[in-house]
Amino acid sequence: MKLLKISIFFLVLNFSALVIGSWLMDNGPMTNWYISLNQAPWTPPGWVFGVAWTTIMICFSLYMAYLYIEISNSSLVLLYLTQLSLNISWNYIFFNQHAIGYGLLCIIALTIIVALFLISYRKLLKFKSLLIIPYFLWLLIATSLNTYIYLYN
Repeated sequence: MKLLKISIFFLVLNFSALVIGSWLMDNGPMTNWYISLNQAPWTPPGWVFGVAWTTIMICFSLYMAYLYIEISNSSLVLLYLTQLSLNISWNYIFFNQHAIGYGLLCIIALTIIVALFLISYRKLLKFKSLLIIPYFLWLLIATSLNTYIYLYN
């Protein structure tokens, strides 16, 4: 029962972050600015982003619930809140402000934070650490897309 309650808590937080990030990007992927950018040839179609983020946030919420049950200290909370704020901020920085370079720095920092989760807690969570792999892999892809846009626009 404890796992279920904590999982729901993280699901609400993570999906709220997605909603806030989506709101802050001000319809970004459909704007003339974004559409006119020289985008990476490996840019997935728009629907993939929704499927990917839904899957990622479900897995990450479970990951965080398992981790929070094991250790619920201030370092974990700070790392999680940093991840949350970077995830939300990237949407605003990149899509709303069109600050591609700052967006790249933000997504690199987010990728590093998620890598820290993976590396720091893999021995503690063992096979449950697989739940954060989709997030990490997606951030590698997203970072490559942001880098391409930064270099070629």
